[in-house]
Amino acid sequence: MLAQEIIRAKRDGQALNEAQINHFVRGLVDNSWSEGQVAALGMAVFLKGMGRDEAVLLTRAMMNSGRVMRWPDMPGPVLDKHSSGGVGDKVSLMLAPMVAACGGYVPMIAGRGLGHTGGTVDKLEAIPGYTTTPEPARFDQIVRSLGCAIIGQTADLAPADKRFYATRDVTATVESVPLITASILSKKLAAGLEGLAMDIKCGNGAFASTPEFAKELAESIVAVAGGAGLKTRALITDMNQILGSDVGNSLEVIETIRYLTGAHREPRLHEVTLALCAEMLVLGNLAADTASARVKLQAALDSGAAAEKFAQMVVALGGPADLMERPDAYLAAAPVVKPVAAPRAGVITTMSTRDLGVAIVELGGGRRKAGDAIDMRVGFSDVRPIGTRVAAGEPLALIHAADDAAADRAIASYLAAVALGDADVAATPMVMAEVG
Repeated sequence: MLAQEIIRAKRDGQALNEAQINHFVRGLVDNSWSEGQVAALGMAVFLKGMGRDEAVLLTRAMMNSGRVMRWPDMPGPVLDKHSSGGVGDKVSLMLAPMVAACGGYVPMIAGRGLGHTGGTVDKLEAIPGYTTTPEPARFDQIVRSLGCAIIGQTADLAPADKRFYATRDVTATVESVPLITASILSKKLAAGLEGLAMDIKCGNGAFASTPEFAKELAESIVAVAGGAGLKTRALITDMNQILGSDVGNSLEVIETIRYLTGAHREPRLHEVTLALCAEMLVLGNLAADTASARVKLQAALDSGAAAEKFAQMVVALGGPADLMERPDAYLAAAPVVKPVAAPRAGVITTMSTRDLGVAIVELGGGRRKAGDAIDMRVGFSDVRPIGTRVAAGEPLALIHAADDAAADRAIASYLAAVALGDADVAATPMVMAEVG
């Protein structure tokens, strides 16, 4: 079988069969397909699309391109959540211990920041000593004993996806629904899951900027996951403003601790976290419906059980034993903190969320290119949400920066990204749609 004939078939709009797809995926791993050939097939799929059956075959082949985790004799359901990425999205940090406290087992393999969106692994690495790369046997043991562990992507899980994604990233073929679907699901299927909740972010701070694209992606993921044997539900959630009150790696860990301990729960963040956790409990038959799941989850928060799971996970992966009690002793603080003063009285009407994510990167809180070091200290805190009425001079947020010049640039960026009006703004629902 020739690579160029497989490319030709897809270029001409034909559906690829299992043998052709397996040939391509093997070529990704053993490098028998050249970079040019990988790029050509990516572009052909981008332009001609893929049917559901093809996407299932690609997903399964990429899943089987490396190690596939097994969880024999697990006393409860193995569940996970995946987000398409946003600004201030620290949901995973709360969700894993909350679901674990309700009887689920969450072997979460998370990613790093990508473009203007933050990464769960980067946030956890703000905790001194926390290792996101434990030995596989240690990861297995922590998940079994505690119910959750959050680590980084390992090289032996879906290695075909890693190479294909890297090529798509530099050839303008990332925004293909079947390829995004296969990329996400190959890694989740390789983790040996029994149920998956998908969080498709939608809005000006999300990869899916329109409801139509978000719905297309959600429906594709749910259908292909089902075809590959993984029960999946998707929620389309609002990303037209920062999620939660803090953005930045150390700051988001602090917000997570405040959330889990009950010191502060920003309403929008609380709603999306509860909604996703509830879907996971229902998928795992740990609750009859989402209403009863929410009661269980709120009890896990109120009793301190979820906070205790998070604390145990941090210790098990090398972090400090008293992080929950003394976060300020461990999480690095920026030397400069300055308010973003409202230029006039009014109501916050819109937020250019992507631009605020870019401002975090410019502060040093994200990567301009792979391999860049991240300044864990920087970011925004006390972010005022859309609909808030402010007086002139009142802070819209606090900027945390490495120096005065960086803080002043971030203040200018923040003011350019937030609009003030005079009329009240109606609240928008956090969960925009459900699929599955």
